[in-house]
Amino acid sequence: MTTYDHGTRDAGPPPPQRPAASQPPAPPQPPQPLAASAIPAGQVAPATPATPAATDGRQAARPQATGGSRLTRVWRGRPEDPRWARPALWALLAATTVLYLWSLGASGYANQFYSAAVQAGSESWKAFFFGSSDAANSITVDKPPAALWPMALSVRLFGLSSWAVLVPEALMGVATVGVLYAAVRRRFSAVAGLIAGAALAVTPVAALMFRFNNPDALLCLLMVSAVYCVLRALEDARTKWLLLAGVCFGLGFLTKTLQAWLILPPLAVVYAVCAPAKFGRRIGQLLLAGLAMVVSGGWWVAIVELWPASSRPYIGGSQHNSFLELTFGYNGLGRINGNETGSVGGGGPGGGGGGGGRWGETGIDRLFGSDMGGQIAWLLPAAFILLAAGIWLTWRAGRTDTRRAAFLVWGGALLMTFATFSFMSGIFHQYYNIALAPYIAAVVGMGAALLWERRNEGGRAGSVASAVLAVTVAVTAYMSYVLLGRSADWHPWLRWAVLVGGLVAAAGLLLTARLGRKAALAAAGLGLAAGLAGPVAYTLNTVDTPKRGSIVTAGPSVAGGMGGPGGGGRMGGPPGMQNGRQGAGRQGQGQGNQQGGQGQQGQGQQGQGQQGQGQGGRQGMPGGGTGGGQNGFPGGGFPGGGQSPQNGKGNAQGQGQGQGQNGRPGMLPGGGGMGEGGRRGGGMGGLLDGQQVDAKTEAKLEKNADDYTWAAAAIGSQNAASYQLATQKPVMAIGGFNGSDPSPTLAQFKEYVKQGKIHYFISSGTGMGGGPGGGQGTSSQITSWIEATYKKVTVGSTTLYDLTQKSSTSSKSSASSASWTLFD
Repeated sequence: MTTYDHGTRDAGPPPPQRPAASQPPAPPQPPQPLAASAIPAGQVAPATPATPAATDGRQAARPQATGGSRLTRVWRGRPEDPRWARPALWALLAATTVLYLWSLGASGYANQFYSAAVQAGSESWKAFFFGSSDAANSITVDKPPAALWPMALSVRLFGLSSWAVLVPEALMGVATVGVLYAAVRRRFSAVAGLIAGAALAVTPVAALMFRFNNPDALLCLLMVSAVYCVLRALEDARTKWLLLAGVCFGLGFLTKTLQAWLILPPLAVVYAVCAPAKFGRRIGQLLLAGLAMVVSGGWWVAIVELWPASSRPYIGGSQHNSFLELTFGYNGLGRINGNETGSVGGGGPGGGGGGGGRWGETGIDRLFGSDMGGQIAWLLPAAFILLAAGIWLTWRAGRTDTRRAAFLVWGGALLMTFATFSFMSGIFHQYYNIALAPYIAAVVGMGAALLWERRNEGGRAGSVASAVLAVTVAVTAYMSYVLLGRSADWHPWLRWAVLVGGLVAAAGLLLTARLGRKAALAAAGLGLAAGLAGPVAYTLNTVDTPKRGSIVTAGPSVAGGMGGPGGGGRMGGPPGMQNGRQGAGRQGQGQGNQQGGQGQQGQGQQGQGQQGQGQGGRQGMPGGGTGGGQNGFPGGGFPGGGQSPQNGKGNAQGQGQGQGQNGRPGMLPGGGGMGEGGRRGGGMGGLLDGQQVDAKTEAKLEKNADDYTWAAAAIGSQNAASYQLATQKPVMAIGGFNGSDPSPTLAQFKEYVKQGKIHYFISSGTGMGGGPGGGQGTSSQITSWIEATYKKVTVGSTTLYDLTQKSSTSSKSSASSASWTLFD
C-alpha cells in the first residue's frame, strides 16, 4: 500500500485530509474565507512548533490563506506561533536595520573601485549594463555588473552620496536575515529561526559586508534565497520553487561568477535523493532548474560576448578582453589553484612551503587563524557539533523527511564552502567568509532547537541531548575566549566573562533535570548570551569604525594578523605569514608628517620585512618592509605613494625590500600608511585604496572637462576612482584594477591623445612605472611615453601631465629630428 505521508511518500499529490476517527465531525458552517487565527474543526492543524519533533518531518495540510488573512499572517505570524514570536521577529529586523545603518556615511564611498562604477552607471545606461568603471566606457570592473545595479539605481534616484551607495547593501542584509528566519522557521520552531537570524546579524564579517559596497552582500542574499527555494521544493516537489532557485543561482553568477555555484552540488544531490517525487521526475526538475539558471545568468554573458569588442568597454580582469576568460581564469579556477594571470604579482601557481600560498597558509585550520578567526569562527565549532547531532537525531527518518533534508542542505552548503575556503590557493580575503555566515547561523539555530526539544523528552535521549548542548556551549565559550585573547588590550575583561559565563551555562544544562524548567531556561539564556557576546562586541567595533579600501576586515586589530593594508585600521591584503614562511609587511608607525623608517632586508626562505618605526610612535598602517615571496612574489607589505593624513595632513610610510627564493627581487616595496585620526592613503600606489583629492586638483580637472571624453587618465582603477568620484567626470583607469590589464594599448592611448579625448594624466608618483602595473607592461609603457613627451604640472600635492601641451624637451627633440630630416 502506498502512503502519501510527507515523511514516506514516493509520488503524487496527497489525498484530501479527513477527520480522525476519534474526532467528531465539525458542525455545518456557511462557506467563508478561512480565518488565519483559527483552524476549523474537521481539518488537520499545521504542525505545532512547540513539539515539531513529533511530526518527524512530515508536512501537515496547510490552509489556503487569501486576501486579508494572508496579510494578517504576515503581521501576526502563524496561528500556532506563540504570541511573542512575530513581534520578536519584527524586533530582530528593526534592530538589524539600525545596526546596519548606524553611522553608515562615515565610510564615505567605501570601496571606491565599485563606487566609481556605480557613479558611471548612474550617468550612462551603457556603463550601467556593462559595469564600466567610467561613464565613457573604457574598461569594466573585474566582476559582472549585477551587484552594481541596485546601487546605481539608488544614485540615479537620490544623487551621488555615501548613503545612496551603501543603503541598498544594508537593506540587503536585513532582507537576508528575514529570509534566513523564514527558511529555518518552516521546519523548526520560531526560536530556531530567531537564533539563526540573530546569529547572522551579529556575525562580524556579515555586519562588515552588509555595510560595504562589494558584491558579497547581494551574493549572500541570493544564496540564502536559493536555499529557501530548494527547501520549499523539498516539501512537495513543486517545480516552481526549483525554477526560482535556479534563477537565484543565475543572478548569483551575474554577481560574483562561479562562487555562486559553489553550493550547487550538495543542494542538487539532496534534492535528487530526498524530494517527494519519482526519481525520473526529480532529475527532470533539476534539469529544468539548470536551464533556468543558465538563462537567467547567461543572457548577459551572451550579449557581451557577441557585442563587437570595438564598441564596448574592455573586460576588466581579463588579458584578452573576454568575459569567459575572466570567469574561468582570474575569477574562476585561478582562485582555486592560484594561477591568476593579471592578479597582484602576476600569474603562475601560488605555492609555498607548509601548505602556504601567496594569500596565506591553507589547511583545515585556515579559518581559525589570526586573520580569519575573528571574522567567522565564533560559532563554527558549534555548527559542526550541531550539524552532526541534527543528522544523527534525524537519521532514521524516512527518505523525504524535510527536517533531515534541511540539515543536509544547510550542512552541505557549509561543508562545501568551508572546504573550498580552507584549501584554495588563489586570492582569498577575510571578507569572503560572509558566504559561510548564513549556513553557520542556520545550522546553529536548527541544531540547538532540536536538541532542546529532545532534552524535554527526558530519559536517556534527554540526558544525551543536554550533554551535547552543554559541550556545544562550553566549546563556543572557549572559542570566544581564544579569539578575544588575540586582541589582548581590547576589553580584556570580556574574554573572561564569556568563558566563565559559558562554563556556568554548560554546567547548568547538564543539571537541568534536577534544577527544573526555570533553571534550565536560565542556563540556556546564559549560554546563548555567552556564545554571542564575542561576535556582538566585534560587530559593534566594526559598525563604529569607518571602512574604506579594497581589503577590509571586521573587529579590532589582532596579534599575528596578516600584513598589508586593511580598511579602517585592520591588517589585510596579500598575507605574509610569520615564522619565516612568507614575507610579512610589518607595521610602519608615524605621526603627522613624520616618516616611517626604512624596512630592513627580507630574510628567510621567502623573506620577512622588518619593522619601520617613526618618531611619533603612533600606529600607522603597514609600512615596514616586505620580503619577496617564492618566485619573486612579495610579502604582505605594499608600496607607498598614497597620502596618509593625520587630520587631513601628513604622511606615514615605510619602505623595504626582500629577495625572492629564485633570486628575483620582491616586487612591491613598503605600504601606504595611516596617520592617527586620518584616513588611509593609497597603498600599493593606489591599488588597494585611492588617493585623497585636494580642492586645487579637483578644480583643475573639472575645468573644461566637458570638452574631453575623459577628464584624465590614471594607472589602476582605485587611483582613477578617487578623481572620478571627486569631480564626477570620467577618468580612464589604465590597466584596470591591478594596472596590469592591456587596456588601452600604447597605440590606442596615443590615438586617444591625438584625437583630444584625454586632458590630463595623473601620476601616482610611486616610481614603479607610474603605478601598480610596473614592469614592462602597457601601464609602464604609457607612463614612460607621457613623461618623455608632455608637460608636467604640479597642482597642490598632485602631479599631472597636460596631454594637450608637449614638454619643452619633447619639442626640441621633435625640431631637431625635423632639421636632420630636412638636410639629410
